[in-house]
Amino acid sequence: MSEACAPLAGLRVLDFGHTVMGPSATLVLADLGADVIKIEPAPGGDPTRQLKGFGIGYFGYFNRNKRSLAVDLKTAAGLRIARRLVAGSDVLVENFAPGTMERLQLSYPALSQLNPGLIYASLKGFLPGPYQERLALDEVVQMMSGLAYMTGPSGRPLRAGSSVVDITGGLFAVIAILVALRERERDGRGRHLTSALFESAVFLMGQHLSYAAQVPGAIPPMPERVSAWAVYDVFTLKDGHQIFIGITTDSQWGRFCEAAGRPELGIDPQLATNNLRVQARARLMPILRELFAALTLAEATALSDRSRISFAPVARPEDLPKDPHLNASGGLLATRLPNAIQARLPALPLEYDGQRLGLRRDPPEIGQHTQEILGEIGFSQAEIDELARSGAIVSSRKPV
Repeated sequence: MSEACAPLAGLRVLDFGHTVMGPSATLVLADLGADVIKIEPAPGGDPTRQLKGFGIGYFGYFNRNKRSLAVDLKTAAGLRIARRLVAGSDVLVENFAPGTMERLQLSYPALSQLNPGLIYASLKGFLPGPYQERLALDEVVQMMSGLAYMTGPSGRPLRAGSSVVDITGGLFAVIAILVALRERERDGRGRHLTSALFESAVFLMGQHLSYAAQVPGAIPPMPERVSAWAVYDVFTLKDGHQIFIGITTDSQWGRFCEAAGRPELGIDPQLATNNLRVQARARLMPILRELFAALTLAEATALSDRSRISFAPVARPEDLPKDPHLNASGGLLATRLPNAIQARLPALPLEYDGQRLGLRRDPPEIGQHTQEILGEIGFSQAEIDELARSGAIVSSRKPV
């Protein structure tokens, strides 16, 4: 899809985000076609660029399709640049610690005076309340919300294996931004929106809160739950691979037994319904584990396909670039990371009018677009060169 035809073409977004929560929201807006300007601190840029460990994956994934403007917001010149950008922008996204934007003189009350149509999205740890001044992290709110408790076995709370709450909070911010844009079409007013990590994590726990209201006693964590389905488990195969099998209807059970060459299980009256199979799990599961232990991954996959049941090989992240479905469907975008390494990273998981939303720009270098952005908002070349000499900006063009 061309940039001009993208759904949010013509929308300008100022991205004051860092790490995951803010950049994940602006990634979605950028992929949808918005002109997202990533405001990076001069001279070092987004601190995420220098992270090690698992953090090495953050910047390259969450900052594609964006332009980079590196500016020192603690200088008068940097603040003047920010305010001029705000005057001509539609959306501002920030996920700084509480009070940071106020100290930078970039609060919503200040900027809405400059641009009454500005939609200002604050992504925080907590919505207003007793916790609102606390600092939060994805892992912190996974612990607070019960998500970590539900993920690990008893006594061993375990965070989910991705930044699920950061990304979920970013997605809720996107929903609010799109609603605010629709409202602005009607009344011309901007809005101040807030999305929060803790409340996003609690939203993810809603099904367990509903369960708790109906069942007495402590909720068991997911590894120890009584599943609603009799066959809903991971099986180890002959070649050492593992496969998840989920049989959720009686017709699926019948098809599976026939395809597996075990028709006697399909007509066993003690296994005729899912609820009966749940009661018979102590007898049933050893039979199924023995059945799958005799199969390779290719054979178990073929059996599951023939049976038309839900199944999944247990994959590792490094397996996904080889996934045939992702490769055939355009689900991976060939991306050049700032360290020049080539990666294939997930596209937005949707089609828009039959098309996948692709890559227009690789993740930017620090200040890669400073020159062109300042030119667009009226700075002369001499002014830009002087800003670079003073250290107020970082630009890929050296001042003369």
